[in-house]
Amino acid sequence: MLGGEKKIIRGEKPLKAVPQYHKLKKMTKEELKLNVEKALDEIRPFLKSDGGDISLVSIDDGKLVKVRLEGACTDCHVNHMTLKAGVETTIKKYAPQIERVIGVS
Repeated sequence: MLGGEKKIIRGEKPLKAVPQYHKLKKMTKEELKLNVEKALDEIRPFLKSDGGDISLVSIDDGKLVKVRLEGACTDCHVNHMTLKAGVETTIKKYAPQIERVIGVS
């Protein structure tokens, strides 16, 4: 094990142990914004391939992220699913303290 990283072996594929985020140090506002932007950068190519984009509007109380879907994503009938399944999941991967992501116009 390197750097204290635990691995769980299941079958032939090693799986990383799930970190216990509640025990991690809370991110500063700057770290949080940087990590949310990293998440949006990961999502952006998928949105752009459909003629859309996304921008960060605000992070409130370190728990609520407000984003704006742009371009073709504005009127897309599946933008709620995009927010929940794609955007919120990815943001929580980079910033686990985020509890909710909402779209604003």
